[in-house]
Amino acid sequence: MTDNTIIVWFRKDLRLHDNPALAHAANYGAIVPVYILSEEEDQTIGSASKWWLHHSLQHVTDQLASYRVPLIIRKGSSKHVLDRLVKETNASAIYFNKRYEPVIREKDEVLIEQLQEINIDIKTFESALLFSPGSVTNKKGEPYKIFTPFWKQARKQPVSSLVLLPNHIESGVSNDFIIGEVDDLALLPKHPWTSKFHTYWKPGEQNAKAQWNYFLEEDIMSYDKERDYLAKNRVSQLSPHLAWGEISPRLLWHDIQDKLIQLDNKQQEEAHGEVESFLRQLVWRDFAYHQLVAFPHVIDEPLKPMFKVFAWQDNKKALERWKKGQTGYPLIDAGMRELWETGWMHNRVRMITASFLVKHLLIHWKEGAAWFRDTLVDHDLANNIMGWQWVAGSGYDASPYFRIFNPITQGNKFDPNARYIRKWIPEIVALPTKYLFSPWTAPKSVLDEAGIVLGETYPEPMVDHKASRERALATYYDMKEESK
Repeated sequence: MTDNTIIVWFRKDLRLHDNPALAHAANYGAIVPVYILSEEEDQTIGSASKWWLHHSLQHVTDQLASYRVPLIIRKGSSKHVLDRLVKETNASAIYFNKRYEPVIREKDEVLIEQLQEINIDIKTFESALLFSPGSVTNKKGEPYKIFTPFWKQARKQPVSSLVLLPNHIESGVSNDFIIGEVDDLALLPKHPWTSKFHTYWKPGEQNAKAQWNYFLEEDIMSYDKERDYLAKNRVSQLSPHLAWGEISPRLLWHDIQDKLIQLDNKQQEEAHGEVESFLRQLVWRDFAYHQLVAFPHVIDEPLKPMFKVFAWQDNKKALERWKKGQTGYPLIDAGMRELWETGWMHNRVRMITASFLVKHLLIHWKEGAAWFRDTLVDHDLANNIMGWQWVAGSGYDASPYFRIFNPITQGNKFDPNARYIRKWIPEIVALPTKYLFSPWTAPKSVLDEAGIVLGETYPEPMVDHKASRERALATYYDMKEESK
């Protein structure tokens, strides 16, 4: 038995493998693992993500139990819970992995200072990213505002090795200690749609690894060529696992390098573009966090100041139609219905549906970001906010505002056989494929034969693409003039 007891504070790092806080603590003493649902945390987690968190915590509980170590579950003030645990377990240290959301960072800084005043040793570690914020900078030591130079610089830097858990872990929790249960947190939302999530998702570290191994063996070599095609499902679908820290981005990075070593020169050359495309997505995820740390106001304000005077429309009826997948544009509606049904949406469709909201409807990107926060199982503050500012054109590295996705041509290009649309918009499946992207263009005889009455069976388009595009551009140019 050791006299050194260390509290390991689990947060968005719900895994045992390559978990630096856990591994270091387990190597130096008996551990007291705890998850705390604080009030500020409870308010920032969306309904869909709470479903994921509930099941992920249960998996961590089961994994630790295999080492005969209990996970303590608590709800309340992080400081009060940790203070009490220190006294109850006689712990000398608290180890935890860093988080970078501005509110969490501020509270962590205060908490560390308060705990150090009572002689508690605090150690923090990097767990969620490939590169710590501030470690990838330009020649002046400044944060990058544009992704491509960030990517090129990051690609030159080594990714740290994985941290291994010892074979034996000693528990610092006595047998008579009140542990608590995941159910005590009341995370499972009342929305009936979450009962369907089990059909699509398996939370937990072991399931994350299984999903990753499948993608690494089956799909990564065609990732760049096929990832944008909506019905092919050639994406990793690791985003919720990464968002909750069930799998380490370092593991993905090093597994890819190991796979490449096994290939001959010709195979490596063929794989290069596909693999680099996936690695680029991992680094884009890092870039979002680096921007969040460098420019924390990105959460509430446009990074390009001129967008402060953009004439957003307050149209609650239009917003609700967008949320419910009732816009009359099948590709948009398919994406929004996929989100509601599964808690997830293909990344290309995220861009197209977001563009429709902010450009076709002129509704503020923060409305869309809030809806995604509540309905995505993979919600991640940094990536969600940067994605919306990218689409709106208000981010530093953003899509030009005048690039307005056409839902009809995007559907033709990335869902050419309309398999994705047919899956999520069953009321129009009887239409010939060429009309499935724009049902209002079908002759009345075709609509009648398919049993479709626009406005009843399926909505008529709520806006005209050409007219709304022209309105968006006019609003954009007015903003530029006003901001001069």
